[in-house]
Amino acid sequence: MQGCITGKDVVRESLTIVRLWGPRCYLRCLKALMSRRRCTFLEVLCAA
Repeated sequence: MQGCITGKDVVRESLTIVRLWGPRCYLRCLKALMSRRRCTFLEVLCAA
């Protein structure tokens, strides 16, 4: 299991991410994707 988020995952699960963790977390996911850095979803969740 790799654990890295992909653009496809973020787009496909966007409603779930927003519903469970809020729009701020979703925006952090998009920011991580735009920066093209490898990270896990847990790293995005824990980021301040």
